[in-house]
Amino acid sequence: MYKILEVEDKIRVVPAKFSLELNDAVKSSLSDKWEGIVDRSMGVVLAVVSLEDIGEGKILPGDGAIHYPAKFKLMVYQPEIHEVVTGEVIDVTEFGAFVRIGPVDGMIHVSQLMSDFVTFDEKNGYFIGRESKRKLNKGDTVVVRIVSVSMEKDQYKIGLTARQAGLGEVNWIEEDKKRGKRAAAAPEKKELKEVKGGKDKKKGGKR
Repeated sequence: MYKILEVEDKIRVVPAKFSLELNDAVKSSLSDKWEGIVDRSMGVVLAVVSLEDIGEGKILPGDGAIHYPAKFKLMVYQPEIHEVVTGEVIDVTEFGAFVRIGPVDGMIHVSQLMSDFVTFDEKNGYFIGRESKRKLNKGDTVVVRIVSVSMEKDQYKIGLTARQAGLGEVNWIEEDKKRGKRAAAAPEKKELKEVKGGKDKKKGGKR
């Protein structure tokens, strides 16, 4: 999930940036420090969106740079457990498929590709289901759910699944929808029961 976060930090502006306007120098320095990092609480930092406030700069002994307290906004991507996302298969290996979801990559383990027994065709580079005959290739678009997230400094791991209803390669999902509509539109078979009836006979006597 993409988010905008407001952050406060002290930023070091080196002498090489002194020729820039103050806002430009501080924002450029923030971009150098923050963009591209992986943070456990924030996710992957994509960009410094705006500079909200700059405090008074200070020069520290033995350091020719100026240090400014700053308040700014960051755009981040923070993958969340159970989030449903769409991505492109960028690689397939015998143990699973790697999927690019926005600015990050996740992996679908072979056991989570589909509700079918799956084999890997190493020669042609795709997975195929034994019963369904469905194939998953590099370049396919898939809808997946995030099942695990590990965010550490400068690295991350994202686990994905495509086995649940409404997930998988986009063409599979469309096929399942059409199959469901056909099943819903099919007339129900009614059992016809033969009803046998007769006239009641009344017996009467002479008085």
